[in-house]
Amino acid sequence: MNKKEHWETVYGTKTPEEVSWTQEVPQISLDLIHSLSLKKNSKIIDVGGGDSKLVDFLLDEGFEDITVLDISGKALERAKKRLGEHANKVTWIETDIISFEPKENYDVWHDRAAFHFLTEPEQIQSYVNLLNEWVKGHVIIGTFSENGPEKCSGLSIKQYSPDQMEVTFQKFEKIGCQTENHQTPFGTTQHFLFCSFKRRA
Repeated sequence: MNKKEHWETVYGTKTPEEVSWTQEVPQISLDLIHSLSLKKNSKIIDVGGGDSKLVDFLLDEGFEDITVLDISGKALERAKKRLGEHANKVTWIETDIISFEPKENYDVWHDRAAFHFLTEPEQIQSYVNLLNEWVKGHVIIGTFSENGPEKCSGLSIKQYSPDQMEVTFQKFEKIGCQTENHQTPFGTTQHFLFCSFKRRA
């Protein structure tokens, strides 16, 4: 089973309550986005956004230029159905992030729990190259910390420390990192690391 088939199966067979990454309120992501003092027309992309509710909150706050990217069409359909007519205000992109060919620059690149699925050096470099070329403002990445799980949804992941994140994204200046003990819908705890960066002058 390839990556796309894997994620289509997950989103086609499991409810939000049956997957570990579900958040009713993506509070840390929202707090980090708020800390950037963005204009409402800032271009924001949520990478691996799936059916995350981050887009709901951003729309409610009046942000006008939001893109949600995910490898799973079923995940995006869930989000569109939930948003109803408001889904028309969002740009939806169904692709593997490694195959993504942006058509515009982004002010904010947000990624919670997609980046850590890239475990091969060439995959990680492809991701970094995307940011280096297409992000003109800020990057916010939430990934499993060194105390986090070694697998998610049956797939291997790569854990990160703050220093490793800083080395990985050298064209961006680290603003700060913080940890989160994410409580899954079924009562377990996952240790996340969130780091925010800004483009170097």
